[in-house]
Amino acid sequence: MKKTFACLLLILVAGFGCSSLFAPEEEKTASQLAAQAREAFADEDYQKAIEAYRKLKNWYPFSRYSKEAELRIGDAHYRLEEYEQAISVYEQFERLHPSDPKIAYVVYHTGRCYFDRMKGVDRDQTYTEKALQVFRQLRRRFPESEYARKSKPHIRQCLKTLAGHDFYVGEFYYKQDYFKAALARFEDVINKYPADFDELHEKAWSYIERCREKLRAQASVDSSS
Repeated sequence: MKKTFACLLLILVAGFGCSSLFAPEEEKTASQLAAQAREAFADEDYQKAIEAYRKLKNWYPFSRYSKEAELRIGDAHYRLEEYEQAISVYEQFERLHPSDPKIAYVVYHTGRCYFDRMKGVDRDQTYTEKALQVFRQLRRRFPESEYARKSKPHIRQCLKTLAGHDFYVGEFYYKQDYFKAALARFEDVINKYPADFDELHEKAWSYIERCREKLRAQASVDSSS
């Protein structure tokens, strides 16, 4: 009997010990979670900030901090260079709050998620094209916003990169004796991109003249044969 009682006592003690080990985290108020998330973000501990803001969203979806949590999760992903996650969060924020005063900020940072991944002129330009599209959309929708103004040098850089890419491809075609394809690329540099890209335009014009000469020579050979 004593052995049985002792066993039961051990089981109870063990049970209480385990329950303390697996006790749920003490629930914080919405303001406490917001303060914790802000502090983590300020300290550049963005993963911790994401975790705190997610708890805030899940536990207090109707609190006054809910929008802040939605937006800051996107910002934290952006700072971590987790660009696809950031874009997803920003786009969801825009869908849920289309008239929110921060939409210009959201669109700008969506564009930055593409812009910050732009590659050199000799590489694929998908990110450059997407960044340009988003920044132009921003300037159409919010022409007076500070973010429209901030996007202006980014748009110029996108155009310069795309022009450089067309020039690079044109040179490649020219070296391979594909003069017609090369001519089309060099003409794009002149026609599609700002005239104040002086150096690039000068080089493109030089190649255009050479391409036309080569094409005339080829046509002359073809007609005489």
